[in-house]
Amino acid sequence: MNYDKEIINILGEANDKGISAMKIACHIYNDYNSFFDLVDFDTIYHYVSQFLMRNSKNPDSIIEKADSRGRYCLNLNSNETQQLMFEFENGTGDNNSEEEQKPSQDLSLLLFDE
Repeated sequence: MNYDKEIINILGEANDKGISAMKIACHIYNDYNSFFDLVDFDTIYHYVSQFLMRNSKNPDSIIEKADSRGRYCLNLNSNETQQLMFEFENGTGDNNSEEEQKPSQDLSLLLFDE
């Protein structure tokens, strides 16, 4: 499976101090593991750690190493990260703002006639 988008979403929710590869792997494991579709935690952890190491080597990458050992965060100086944050702020991926603007109608039936 490809967990790249999920890893970036988790890093976007983390603070400036970053988050460890183990915690990211735990988040992904909990999101994708179900009763009928079992995933191996070691496989997910290996994929997450390799993805983070591979993408944090380049200074212009979307991911950078945080100050603490073993922690990663989004590179706020990267053009890709700035574009990603712009998309998050404007909500181009979600249509929740349209749903909130529409007034909801009460379509419930009365239990007793009055």
